Amino acid sequence: MDVNVVDVRHVSRRFGGHVALDDVSFSVAKGEILGVIGRSGAGKSSLLRCLGALDRPDAGQILIEGQDITTLPQAGLVALRRRIGFVFQHFNLLSSRTVAGNISLPLEIAGVPRADRPQRIAELLALVGLSAHGDKWPAQLSGGQKQRVGIARALANDPALLLCDEATSALDPETTTAILDLLAEINRELGLTIILITHEMDVIRRIATHLVVLDQGHIVENAPTLAIMGAATQSAVTEALLSETQPQVPPALRARLVAEPAPDGWAIIRIRLAGEAAWQPMLSLLGQQYGVEATVLQGGTTEIAGQPFADQIVSVTGYCAEIHDFLTQFDPSLKVLGHVPADH
Repeated sequence: MDVNVVDVRHVSRRFGGHVALDDVSFSVAKGEILGVIGRSGAGKSSLLRCLGALDRPDAGQILIEGQDITTLPQAGLVALRRRIGFVFQHFNLLSSRTVAGNISLPLEIAGVPRADRPQRIAELLALVGLSAHGDKWPAQLSGGQKQRVGIARALANDPALLLCDEATSALDPETTTAILDLLAEINRELGLTIILITHEMDVIRRIATHLVVLDQGHIVENAPTLAIMGAATQSAVTEALLSETQPQVPPALRARLVAEPAPDGWAIIRIRLAGEAAWQPMLSLLGQQYGVEATVLQGGTTEIAGQPFADQIVSVTGYCAEIHDFLTQFDPSLKVLGHVPADH
């Protein structure tokens, strides 16, 4: 039976009268990409420091590959930290070292013989797509290239766990996509377990297979990402975080919404479909069977954790109980957001 790479059991951390983490528990299986998200002050940084053995919780256990790091002496923590790679928001590269020199640093600290380092550095540079940049200095690199160096450095000692602290927050959207694609590729190729600490829901949507939502030191959601995104009900915190990436009713229509159906008007509904259901021609079938018009106003079909996911705001004419029953066969969590009276 495989041991989880990470087991967090009833962890609490306080700073004076401030509760940073309160009875936090979750686990991360080998090869999983866990996203931890929350607003400022939710406890993300405190959790990261505890996971990385940079701080000890006041209560609870944190097991890395079955070893409780909360009870390890300092010497044991030094050895354990070599099993954990860190990727930082602002790269934290040494300006006095070349790209190769930065990647070499953890190898030197770990006591890897000098003769063995060049091959490992070359492997890591190739892995992150920087084979031709080993002799460059950090000042000569773009933000995305610096983060690639940071990832290579974090992987130098073949860690069991990669902790990413807002790893894309300082990057532009195009570079963010490239870095997330790189992390997903590393996860696939190496089977590496990754924990992403972020405040950006779009980062979670792209690559996290599992999601933990923190709020004021408490876990308010802990489930597969696709399940949370498609859930009929979510915590208020999760709904607020998701609203940044979810389709919304166009403002011109939102101003006209009423609660009750109107003659010759249309209903505005929200449909979410996960897995193969996201590809089904549901709206075409609706029109053929009931002779109504259905129009996608906002949203579309994307991928979440490698699975298709449709999230759409749709207008439907002639909405009635029979049509509602037809649509809920596809999406039991379907929501009627309101009705728009016809223009006369």
